[in-house]
Amino acid sequence: MQDKEIQNRFYVGEKATYSKTITEQDVLIFADVTGDNNPVHTNKTYAEKSIFKKQIAHGGLVSALFSTVLGTKLPGEGTIYMEQDSRFVRPVYFGDTITAEVEVEEIIIEKNRLLLKTTAYNQNREPVVVGHALVKVN
Repeated sequence: MQDKEIQNRFYVGEKATYSKTITEQDVLIFADVTGDNNPVHTNKTYAEKSIFKKQIAHGGLVSALFSTVLGTKLPGEGTIYMEQDSRFVRPVYFGDTITAEVEVEEIIIEKNRLLLKTTAYNQNREPVVVGHALVKVN
């Protein structure tokens, strides 16, 4: 991509989303893939005694939904995910429908990069994960 072409493809404030209902199966698969078998995620009895009172999804699983938006919608195919910071502000429970939203905050023309605001919301439109991503656009 030529310098400045990025300016013609994207604009500050542009948004894209992806929604998914988080299931127990999603959490168990994520635990198996990552090796994170923390019982607050994988053990109902343990989780009931926790501050959350029931099982929660891994923060990393919820944050991974941003990757779906970045690689398929905004900026889209060929995107190189360079950096992500995330703050986990609410738990995500089984059955919650999470919408990962990505918004262009800054276009870095000379490097073909975008700085993006990343926010994941639950079905009540309450933020559950907030942060920023830096990506290189191809």
